[in-house]
Amino acid sequence: MPSLLLQKSSTFARRLREVRLRSELPQDKLGVLAGLEESSASARMSRYENGIHEPSHKFVESIAKVLGISTAYFYCGDDRLAAIILAYSELPEHKRQALRQYATELQ
Repeated sequence: MPSLLLQKSSTFARRLREVRLRSELPQDKLGVLAGLEESSASARMSRYENGIHEPSHKFVESIAKVLGISTAYFYCGDDRLAAIILAYSELPEHKRQALRQYATELQ
């Protein structure tokens, strides 16, 4: 049975690749925009996407900011909830409020 750390790393790596491809950004470009040196950005991002290394939370915040999503998306253990987090990140504020209200009414 894989350790919890490996499961989180795999989830993070998979989600990073998915959202980067969805954003149509090459690894090196995303890395540079998030604050990595141009000379090492592609290799480091590749290691993150392949689960070889996991970036610091601070760097994940930088990646999320570049992509316009919540850091919670990368760490959420439930794929359905992660999809909701991603969709929420893409909504304008007034629709976020409407979604929150709707979710509250469902309880």
